[in-house]
Amino acid sequence: MTLALSIVSHGHGAQVLSLLALLVQSPQSLIRRVWVTLNTPEPALTQALAAPDAAWRGRLDVRVLHNPQPLGFGANHNQAFGHEQQQSAPSPFFVVMNPDITWSQDPWVAMLQAAQQPGVGCVYPQQVDAHGQPQDHARRLPTPGALLRRYLGGAARRRARVAAPGRANAALLLFRSVAYQRIQGFDEAYHMYCEDVDICLRLQLAGYLLAEAQDACVVHAGQRASHRQWRHLGWHLRSLWRLWHSPAYQRFQQNHARRVG
Repeated sequence: MTLALSIVSHGHGAQVLSLLALLVQSPQSLIRRVWVTLNTPEPALTQALAAPDAAWRGRLDVRVLHNPQPLGFGANHNQAFGHEQQQSAPSPFFVVMNPDITWSQDPWVAMLQAAQQPGVGCVYPQQVDAHGQPQDHARRLPTPGALLRRYLGGAARRRARVAAPGRANAALLLFRSVAYQRIQGFDEAYHMYCEDVDICLRLQLAGYLLAEAQDACVVHAGQRASHRQWRHLGWHLRSLWRLWHSPAYQRFQQNHARRVG
């Protein structure tokens, strides 16, 4: 079984290069291709990716996509998935990964093992921050009341482990390619926020399981830009409004109510 990885850079050149250097240390038989999308022009990164003496040259099949205009999070990964499906031997697994992901122990074997369990459509690893503290990467459905309780409860509530999460953040998600294709990937109408919630809901509504690879752990320092920047907060609120009025959210809520009713 092999993986195709999608990484998007929006001025993240240094992190992309560090991540590629880390991927070189992964079992090479597991990684078929790495799609790197430059969402904005990055001459230094472009030059580094083309360098004949790059550390991954001959070890990783790195394909570079250049966007003439910036695309949203979901649109970028959907574009990479489309290119992967056009290959003569597309990978059966498609990985969406942020460029700021790192790890001390390679996560791919554990994630692939979890992904091959019956019914699983998407796998996520455990996530910790740079200090080793657990991240709130897997959560229940974000209802207005749940969000209010979460933020009033502070960091302890945000880091509390959820027994039966309805969604996981998209910092690192491993999809079965057939599942990703069946649900048509990310909804590109979400520009930056809530697209991970939406895809997890639609995946489960399509009959697939969302599973944690408990033996895989990565480091991810969430930026939480919506806590600091008014523009990002506006995007976040608009995405939440769209999510709460979406058919996927309403169907998932109804199914949950029937299960617990």
